[in-house]
Amino acid sequence: MSGVIYWLDMAGVIVFALSGVILACRSRMDPFGMLVLAAVTGIGGGTLRDLVLGVRPVFWVTDPTYLWVILATVGVSLVGFHYIHRLSRGFLPVADAFGLALFTVIGTHKALLLGTSGVVAVLMGMMTGVAGGMIRDVLAQRVPMVLREEIYATAALAGGIVYVAFDALEAPLTVAIAAALTVTLGLRLAAIHWRLALPVFAWVTLPPKTQDGASAPLSTPQKAKERVRMIRRERKKR
Repeated sequence: MSGVIYWLDMAGVIVFALSGVILACRSRMDPFGMLVLAAVTGIGGGTLRDLVLGVRPVFWVTDPTYLWVILATVGVSLVGFHYIHRLSRGFLPVADAFGLALFTVIGTHKALLLGTSGVVAVLMGMMTGVAGGMIRDVLAQRVPMVLREEIYATAALAGGIVYVAFDALEAPLTVAIAAALTVTLGLRLAAIHWRLALPVFAWVTLPPKTQDGASAPLSTPQKAKERVRMIRRERKKR
């Protein structure tokens, strides 16, 4: 099963690297910029995970195949640039969803192998899944997907919890992987399709009160300022 985990990890690197290439193309970056975005997306989350867990050296230093895979992905993308340019806007979040699911499972699995608790393993799975995409979006001057309204990190947490639960029940590894992948990918794709989101909490500017003490109807900030001016003018007249 170690071979299956390894190839799943490689698949995640390819998918995430491709998402970095797509975003670099849309941000009008040169080939070096494409390579940087592909690299930080493909190995950024795993690198941060290994540093937190104290793994030395990190995985891509031990196995440079990851770097060659990223380089090959960028090279193929440059050759087929015109095809990438024609991809729909929905391709990037969908590709990112597959990478999120794969890396969540890989991160959770590796943390458990290192003897961490279930809670830490879930967090490491989430970190592996979201950190690379966060760095990619920040470099491209975009709000990271994990900070937007749609369900993203929550899907990774759910997938990690499912994997840890199946591992605690001593279920076959293939079953645990399949269940965690299905939950993470299903939640993320459902959030993309139906725009599912967690509740958003924001400050609300209340309008000024009227002379009788009752609150006036909610209005825009400009209308609220105008109402204040009107009240002050009425008080001066009195």
